[in-house]
Amino acid sequence: MAVFSLPDIMWEPIVRTGLLEDLGVGGDVTTQAVMRPGQTLRATFRARAPGVVAGLSAARLAFTLLDPKAHLDVAREDGALLAPGDVIATIEAGAETVLGGERTALNLLSHLSGIATATHEVVRATEGTKTRICCTRKTLPGLRAFQKYAVMAGGGSNHRYRLDDAILIKDNHLALCGGVKPALDGARRRAGHLMTIELEVDTLEQLGEAIAAGGADAYLLDNMPPDMLREAVRMIDGKAIAEASGGITPRTARSIAETGVDILSLGWLTHSVTALDIGLDIEC
Repeated sequence: MAVFSLPDIMWEPIVRTGLLEDLGVGGDVTTQAVMRPGQTLRATFRARAPGVVAGLSAARLAFTLLDPKAHLDVAREDGALLAPGDVIATIEAGAETVLGGERTALNLLSHLSGIATATHEVVRATEGTKTRICCTRKTLPGLRAFQKYAVMAGGGSNHRYRLDDAILIKDNHLALCGGVKPALDGARRRAGHLMTIELEVDTLEQLGEAIAAGGADAYLLDNMPPDMLREAVRMIDGKAIAEASGGITPRTARSIAETGVDILSLGWLTHSVTALDIGLDIEC
Protein backbone atom coordinates (compact mmCIF):
# COMPACT_ATOMS: atom_id res chain seq x y z
CA MET A 1 0.00 0.00 0.00
CA ALA A 2 1.09 3.60 -0.55
CA VAL A 3 2.21 5.38 2.59
CA PHE A 4 2.87 8.99 3.50
CA SER A 5 6.50 10.05 3.69
CA LEU A 6 8.43 11.53 6.60
CA PRO A 7 10.70 14.50 5.78
CA ASP A 8 14.44 13.93 5.69
CA ILE A 9 14.95 16.27 8.65
CA MET A 10 13.28 13.62 10.84
CA TRP A 11 15.28 10.69 9.50
CA GLU A 12 18.64 12.43 9.42
CA PRO A 13 19.56 12.47 13.15
CA ILE A 14 19.11 8.72 13.64
CA VAL A 15 20.90 7.88 10.38
CA ARG A 16 23.74 10.28 11.21
CA THR A 17 24.07 8.68 14.66
CA GLY A 18 24.27 5.22 13.09
CA LEU A 19 26.96 6.29 10.65
CA LEU A 20 29.07 8.00 13.31
CA GLU A 21 28.78 4.96 15.56
CA ASP A 22 29.97 2.71 12.73
CA LEU A 23 32.73 4.87 11.23
CA GLY A 24 34.37 5.87 14.51
CA VAL A 25 37.33 8.21 14.07
CA GLY A 26 39.17 6.42 11.24
CA GLY A 27 36.43 5.58 8.77
CA ASP A 28 36.07 2.24 7.00
CA VAL A 29 39.67 1.05 7.22
CA THR A 30 38.91 -2.26 5.47
CA THR A 31 37.53 -0.62 2.34
CA GLN A 32 40.30 1.96 2.42
CA ALA A 33 42.83 -0.90 2.45
CA VAL A 34 41.45 -2.85 -0.51
CA MET A 35 39.81 -0.33 -2.85
CA ARG A 36 41.39 1.29 -5.89
CA PRO A 37 41.61 5.10 -5.86
CA GLY A 38 38.35 6.60 -7.08
CA GLN A 39 36.65 3.21 -7.40
CA THR A 40 32.85 3.31 -7.72
CA LEU A 41 30.31 0.58 -7.05
CA ARG A 42 26.79 -0.40 -8.00
CA ALA A 43 25.00 -2.54 -5.42
CA THR A 44 21.46 -3.90 -5.14
CA PHE A 45 19.16 -4.29 -2.15
CA ARG A 46 17.24 -7.55 -2.53
CA ALA A 47 14.60 -9.21 -0.38
CA ARG A 48 15.68 -12.61 0.89
CA ALA A 49 12.25 -13.35 2.40
CA PRO A 50 8.66 -12.29 1.66
CA GLY A 51 7.51 -9.12 3.36
CA VAL A 52 6.69 -5.43 3.14
CA VAL A 53 9.35 -2.77 2.64
CA ALA A 54 9.69 0.29 4.90
CA GLY A 55 12.55 2.69 5.61
CA LEU A 56 13.93 3.56 2.18
CA SER A 57 14.50 7.17 3.21
CA ALA A 58 16.84 5.95 5.94
CA ALA A 59 18.70 3.74 3.46
CA ARG A 60 19.10 6.61 1.01
CA LEU A 61 20.40 8.98 3.69
CA ALA A 62 22.94 6.41 4.86
CA PHE A 63 24.71 7.06 1.55
CA THR A 64 23.89 10.69 0.72
CA LEU A 65 25.10 11.89 4.12
CA LEU A 66 28.46 10.41 3.17
CA ASP A 67 28.33 11.71 -0.40
CA PRO A 68 25.55 14.01 -1.64
CA LYS A 69 26.18 12.75 -5.18
CA ALA A 70 25.26 9.17 -4.26
CA HIS A 71 22.12 8.00 -6.04
CA LEU A 72 19.59 5.44 -4.79
CA ASP A 73 17.31 4.14 -7.54
CA VAL A 74 14.17 2.80 -5.82
CA ALA A 75 12.36 -0.15 -7.43
CA ARG A 76 9.85 -0.86 -4.60
CA GLU A 77 8.42 2.03 -2.61
CA ASP A 78 7.67 1.82 1.11
CA GLY A 79 4.52 -0.24 1.63
CA ALA A 80 5.19 -2.53 -1.34
CA LEU A 81 4.89 -6.29 -1.03
CA LEU A 82 8.12 -8.23 -1.57
CA ALA A 83 8.87 -11.74 -2.73
CA PRO A 84 12.25 -13.43 -2.20
CA GLY A 85 14.69 -12.13 -4.79
CA ASP A 86 12.82 -8.91 -5.51
CA VAL A 87 15.00 -5.87 -6.16
CA ILE A 88 14.16 -3.13 -3.66
CA ALA A 89 16.65 -0.45 -4.71
CA THR A 90 20.05 0.05 -6.31
CA ILE A 91 22.81 2.36 -5.04
CA GLU A 92 25.58 3.84 -7.18
CA ALA A 93 28.43 5.70 -5.45
CA GLY A 94 32.07 5.53 -4.47
CA ALA A 95 33.25 2.35 -2.78
CA GLU A 96 33.77 4.04 0.59
CA THR A 97 30.26 5.50 0.44
CA VAL A 98 28.53 2.22 -0.46
CA LEU A 99 30.40 0.05 2.02
CA GLY A 100 30.59 2.74 4.70
CA GLY A 101 26.82 3.23 4.68
CA GLU A 102 25.85 -0.40 4.05
CA ARG A 103 25.33 -1.55 7.64
CA THR A 104 23.44 1.54 8.79
CA ALA A 105 21.18 1.32 5.74
CA LEU A 106 20.52 -2.40 6.21
CA ASN A 107 19.98 -2.18 9.97
CA LEU A 108 17.25 0.42 9.64
CA LEU A 109 15.70 -0.92 6.43
CA SER A 110 15.54 -4.51 7.71
CA HIS A 111 14.16 -3.53 11.12
CA LEU A 112 11.47 -1.22 9.79
CA SER A 113 10.53 -3.66 7.03
CA GLY A 114 10.16 -6.34 9.71
CA ILE A 115 7.64 -4.15 11.51
CA ALA A 116 5.74 -3.45 8.27
CA THR A 117 5.73 -7.16 7.45
CA ALA A 118 4.41 -8.21 10.87
CA THR A 119 1.73 -5.53 10.74
CA HIS A 120 0.64 -6.65 7.29
CA GLU A 121 0.30 -10.24 8.54
CA VAL A 122 -2.12 -9.20 11.28
CA VAL A 123 -4.01 -6.85 8.95
CA ARG A 124 -4.53 -9.73 6.53
CA ALA A 125 -5.69 -11.98 9.35
CA THR A 126 -8.48 -9.53 10.20
CA GLU A 127 -9.61 -8.68 6.65
CA GLY A 128 -13.38 -8.36 6.35
CA THR A 129 -13.82 -7.02 9.89
CA LYS A 130 -14.08 -3.36 10.88
CA THR A 131 -11.13 -3.65 13.24
CA ARG A 132 -7.94 -1.62 12.76
CA ILE A 133 -4.50 -2.88 13.81
CA CYS A 134 -2.64 -0.47 16.04
CA CYS A 135 0.80 -0.16 17.62
CA THR A 136 1.62 1.26 21.07
CA ARG A 137 4.31 3.34 22.80
CA LYS A 138 6.41 0.20 23.36
CA THR A 139 9.06 1.45 20.98
CA LEU A 140 12.86 1.66 21.00
CA PRO A 141 14.20 5.00 22.28
CA GLY A 142 14.89 7.35 19.39
CA LEU A 143 13.04 5.18 16.86
CA ARG A 144 9.40 5.78 17.81
CA ALA A 145 8.42 7.97 14.85
CA PHE A 146 10.03 5.55 12.39
CA GLN A 147 8.65 2.40 13.97
CA LYS A 148 5.17 3.91 13.92
CA TYR A 149 5.75 4.93 10.31
CA ALA A 150 6.60 1.30 9.51
CA VAL A 151 3.33 0.16 11.10
CA MET A 152 1.50 2.50 8.71
CA ALA A 153 3.51 1.09 5.79
CA GLY A 154 2.20 -2.35 6.74
CA GLY A 155 -1.41 -1.17 6.70
CA GLY A 156 -1.80 -0.50 10.42
CA SER A 157 -2.67 2.56 12.48
CA ASN A 158 -0.92 4.47 15.23
CA HIS A 159 -1.88 4.84 18.87
CA ARG A 160 -0.70 7.97 20.68
CA TYR A 161 2.88 9.03 20.03
CA ARG A 162 3.61 10.59 23.42
CA LEU A 163 2.19 11.14 26.88
CA ASP A 164 0.84 14.55 25.87
CA ASP A 165 -1.17 13.30 22.85
CA ALA A 166 -4.14 11.99 24.80
CA ILE A 167 -5.25 10.96 28.26
CA LEU A 168 -4.96 7.20 28.83
CA ILE A 169 -5.95 6.17 32.35
CA LYS A 170 -4.39 2.83 33.31
CA ASP A 171 -4.41 0.71 36.46
CA ASN A 172 -1.60 2.65 38.13
CA HIS A 173 -3.49 5.89 37.57
CA LEU A 174 -6.58 4.38 39.18
CA ALA A 175 -4.47 3.34 42.15
CA LEU A 176 -3.01 6.83 42.29
CA CYS A 177 -6.32 8.68 42.46
CA GLY A 178 -8.59 6.16 44.14
CA GLY A 179 -10.77 4.71 41.40
CA VAL A 180 -12.62 5.09 38.13
CA LYS A 181 -14.88 8.06 38.93
CA PRO A 182 -12.21 10.39 40.36
CA ALA A 183 -9.94 9.48 37.46
CA LEU A 184 -12.57 10.34 34.86
CA ASP A 185 -13.54 13.53 36.69
CA GLY A 186 -9.91 14.66 36.79
CA ALA A 187 -9.41 13.76 33.13
CA ARG A 188 -12.37 15.86 32.04
CA ARG A 189 -11.03 18.85 33.97
CA ARG A 190 -7.61 18.50 32.34
CA ALA A 191 -8.58 17.62 28.77
CA GLY A 192 -8.98 20.23 26.07
CA HIS A 193 -11.82 19.93 23.59
CA LEU A 194 -9.59 18.05 21.09
CA MET A 195 -8.04 15.63 23.60
CA THR A 196 -9.34 12.06 23.77
CA ILE A 197 -9.86 10.33 27.13
CA GLU A 198 -9.32 6.57 27.18
CA LEU A 199 -9.79 4.31 30.19
CA GLU A 200 -8.21 0.89 30.63
CA VAL A 201 -10.55 -1.66 32.22
CA ASP A 202 -9.88 -5.27 33.20
CA THR A 203 -13.43 -6.32 34.11
CA LEU A 204 -17.00 -5.71 33.01
CA GLU A 205 -17.69 -4.31 36.48
CA GLN A 206 -15.07 -1.60 35.91
CA LEU A 207 -16.56 -0.84 32.51
CA GLY A 208 -20.05 -0.54 34.01
CA GLU A 209 -18.74 1.79 36.70
CA ALA A 210 -17.10 3.98 34.06
CA ILE A 211 -20.25 4.17 31.94
CA ALA A 212 -22.28 5.10 35.02
CA ALA A 213 -19.72 7.83 35.82
CA GLY A 214 -20.26 9.55 32.50
CA GLY A 215 -18.01 7.38 30.36
CA ALA A 216 -14.84 7.90 28.35
CA ASP A 217 -14.17 8.49 24.66
CA ALA A 218 -12.49 5.08 24.38
CA TYR A 219 -12.04 1.95 26.48
CA LEU A 220 -8.92 -0.19 26.52
CA LEU A 221 -10.26 -3.68 27.19
CA ASP A 222 -7.22 -5.38 28.64
CA ASN A 223 -6.66 -9.16 28.41
CA MET A 224 -10.35 -9.97 28.06
CA PRO A 225 -11.33 -13.29 26.45
CA PRO A 226 -13.61 -13.13 23.36
CA ASP A 227 -16.89 -13.74 25.25
CA MET A 228 -16.10 -10.90 27.66
CA LEU A 229 -15.11 -8.64 24.77
CA ARG A 230 -18.46 -9.26 23.07
CA GLU A 231 -20.28 -8.25 26.23
CA ALA A 232 -18.07 -5.18 26.61
CA VAL A 233 -18.85 -4.14 23.05
CA ARG A 234 -22.55 -4.58 23.78
CA MET A 235 -22.27 -2.41 26.90
CA ILE A 236 -20.34 0.32 25.08
CA ASP A 237 -23.07 0.25 22.40
CA GLY A 238 -21.17 2.35 19.88
CA LYS A 239 -20.92 5.33 22.24
CA ALA A 240 -17.12 5.03 22.54
CA ILE A 241 -14.21 3.29 20.85
CA ALA A 242 -13.60 -0.30 21.97
CA GLU A 243 -9.92 -1.30 21.94
CA ALA A 244 -8.69 -4.80 22.75
CA SER A 245 -5.14 -5.47 23.93
CA GLY A 246 -3.05 -8.12 25.63
CA GLY A 247 -1.36 -11.14 24.08
CA ILE A 248 -2.87 -10.77 20.61
CA THR A 249 -1.09 -12.78 17.89
CA PRO A 250 -1.72 -13.26 14.15
CA ARG A 251 -3.36 -16.58 15.07
CA THR A 252 -5.80 -15.08 17.59
CA ALA A 253 -6.35 -11.69 15.94
CA ARG A 254 -9.34 -12.67 13.83
CA SER A 255 -11.37 -14.22 16.64
CA ILE A 256 -10.78 -11.10 18.73
CA ALA A 257 -11.66 -8.77 15.84
CA GLU A 258 -14.91 -10.69 15.27
CA THR A 259 -16.11 -9.69 18.76
CA GLY A 260 -16.83 -6.25 17.30
CA VAL A 261 -14.00 -4.23 18.81
CA ASP A 262 -12.76 -1.24 16.83
CA ILE A 263 -9.04 -1.53 17.56
CA LEU A 264 -6.51 -4.27 18.27
CA SER A 265 -3.36 -2.83 19.88
CA LEU A 266 -0.17 -4.90 19.77
CA GLY A 267 2.98 -3.80 21.56
CA TRP A 268 5.12 -6.56 20.02
CA LEU A 269 4.81 -4.98 16.57
CA THR A 270 7.51 -2.52 17.62
CA HIS A 271 9.28 -3.91 20.68
CA SER A 272 10.16 -7.46 19.63
CA VAL A 273 9.54 -7.94 15.93
CA THR A 274 11.92 -9.94 13.71
CA ALA A 275 13.86 -7.97 11.11
CA LEU A 276 13.13 -8.76 7.46
CA ASP A 277 16.06 -10.48 5.75
CA ILE A 278 17.41 -8.03 3.15
CA GLY A 279 20.80 -8.15 1.48
CA LEU A 280 23.00 -5.61 -0.34
CA ASP A 281 25.02 -7.25 -3.11
CA ILE A 282 27.65 -5.61 -5.29
CA GLU A 283 27.09 -6.08 -9.01
CA CYS A 284 30.36 -7.28 -10.51
